[in-house]
Amino acid sequence: MARLALLLCLGLAVGPALGLTLSDDEAAGKRLFVEGVSLSGGEVLAKVGAGATVLPASALPCASCHGADGRGRPEGGVRPPDITWRRLTTHYGQQINGRSYPPYGEDSLAQVVSDGVDPAGNRLDTAMPRFVLSPRDMARLTAYLKRLEDDHDPGLESDRLRVGTLLPSSGVLADHSRTVGAVLQGMIDALNRGGGIHGRQLELVVADPGPDRASAEQALQRLLDEQHVFALLAPLAPALEGRLDALLGAAGVPVIGSLAQFAEGDSGRAIFAPLPGLREQVLVLANFASELLPTGPRRALLVYQADAGLQPLADQLAERLRRQGWSAVEVHDYRPAAAGAALQGQAAQTQALFFLGSQDAFVTMSDSLPADDGSPPYLFAIATQVAGAALQVPPRYADRLFLAYPFLLDDWTPDGTAALATLRQSAGLNGRHGALQVSAYCAALLFFEGMKRAGRDASRERLVSALENLHGFQTGLTPELGFGPGMRVGATGAHIVSVDLQANRFRPLGRYVKPASPF
Repeated sequence: MARLALLLCLGLAVGPALGLTLSDDEAAGKRLFVEGVSLSGGEVLAKVGAGATVLPASALPCASCHGADGRGRPEGGVRPPDITWRRLTTHYGQQINGRSYPPYGEDSLAQVVSDGVDPAGNRLDTAMPRFVLSPRDMARLTAYLKRLEDDHDPGLESDRLRVGTLLPSSGVLADHSRTVGAVLQGMIDALNRGGGIHGRQLELVVADPGPDRASAEQALQRLLDEQHVFALLAPLAPALEGRLDALLGAAGVPVIGSLAQFAEGDSGRAIFAPLPGLREQVLVLANFASELLPTGPRRALLVYQADAGLQPLADQLAERLRRQGWSAVEVHDYRPAAAGAALQGQAAQTQALFFLGSQDAFVTMSDSLPADDGSPPYLFAIATQVAGAALQVPPRYADRLFLAYPFLLDDWTPDGTAALATLRQSAGLNGRHGALQVSAYCAALLFFEGMKRAGRDASRERLVSALENLHGFQTGLTPELGFGPGMRVGATGAHIVSVDLQANRFRPLGRYVKPASPF
């Protein structure tokens, strides 16, 4: 019972569903490896650099450089080596960074950890910390390193890979959820019929996030603790927008394609977005507006829906416009029931009005703007928020309404179009929620590609690394996707589309603009 309590306390594997049962010493060694914390309660110290600066080991545990799987990941010009026990003890020795050395044993491992000297007497780079460990903690760390290769991430079994998603079954997003679920399940079924990925069949686990943040967090926790999912794929849970990294970052759970609706979405090392979020698209609009109105005093009004959590994004947009030389930038929190004369007065003195919020609020807001004989302001908005109602804007805004789109039909290749048509047919989908279909489709494609590149010995860490090094990826439905260190949005730009209110149609301007594009 004491051993079981210890494992539960550490949050480690206790049954076959998680892949590995660890002994008490191995579990304690894992905590040292992952967290830099000793189970004995004593502080573990690390000496860093040529001057042997002393820091807590929890600030730079082994896994922070060598990865949770021990295989190392390059960072800041340093390439930490593979420290799995099989690699360390290979009988033909190793050569790293031009230095050769014989196989490690328990004593030589303790020497390199404490003194930074390998079995051949080579002194390691000073970037490698030297740890002050008690003999018992060193033995625990060694015991865990011997099991490290067998300690697979949750959801990753010999013949099965379990992924999760959050999709509400009721409420305003229920129909959207059915679309996303059909896309994900259809793509997984097709992949499984083709043999899966590296001999593993994929299984999709769906949880209902419920009506609020508390229920959504509980549903997410069930996916992790009870269903043991390896990654989260295209979750549709507005209550968790902006919080996924805080909830999942410490565990390193990858999230591919969070389907943010009205908020900015999430950022984090293990969170990858195929398509641009609201931030990228609104910065594209700022660049385009600065080109459209290049001379003279320029005044902008930024209107955001007060109850949609969009003020931080509006403030970022205001800062961007000010840096681009706009002479006056005002930010207005919009409440349809109390719009009043304040908004009308501000709009009458502006050349450009940027809107952030829902399509219903957009139409109500545009109807309330001044209708005098002067030139109305140019309107700028994000298509994923307002396109469904853009043609309802008053006719006086003809040739003065511009939307940002993350992709257009012009991005679709014949192969991509055929693949989506096949998916729709097999999943029983039509063109409804087309943008959502493409977003979920791209999220699944990215996950499949990342797992293929991660190899048979995949891990969460290796998936993150594979996606981080993915460049020029063609989906057939969007601009090419690519990531990198600190870059977690696959396509950062957006297309600019003019709304022809007289002909009731959308007119692409043939411009794909990135947030940092010069004008």
